[in-house]
Amino acid sequence: MPVNKRSKYRGSRTCGGGTHKNRRGGGSRGGRGYAGGCKHHFVRYLLRGRSYGKDGFHHNQRIEMDVMDIGEIDLMVPSLLKNGIARQEGDAILLDAAGIGVEKVLGGGRVTRKLHIKAKAFSEQAKTKIEEIGGKALAGEL
Repeated sequence: MPVNKRSKYRGSRTCGGGTHKNRRGGGSRGGRGYAGGCKHHFVRYLLRGRSYGKDGFHHNQRIEMDVMDIGEIDLMVPSLLKNGIARQEGDAILLDAAGIGVEKVLGGGRVTRKLHIKAKAFSEQAKTKIEEIGGKALAGEL
């Protein structure tokens, strides 16, 4: 009489697992990975904390704004004056940012000219750079 199952089933081809097709492949365990999570393995996955579908509140609405650095605008001034988008008034240059498709002016780059810019919004750094050189940042709805 064998002492344990291992030696008991030696040479028996299936080792007590029924037919030779059993215990082979992913089908014997009901699929691989998350297979059957909504069907035959539903309770198992529910107990493990796996959730399905939408859950809770999600705030995915972002306000997209067209932005540009003040340094880029400063470099564009000669071509803007030439095209009639900006105009010279004394020593200052008047520019409506909506004319170049910009809603918010950011503070990157250098300002070398006195600019009076009208836009929906300005970053703090952009405002300080414009006002340091003697220009004006006119914010608000256009």
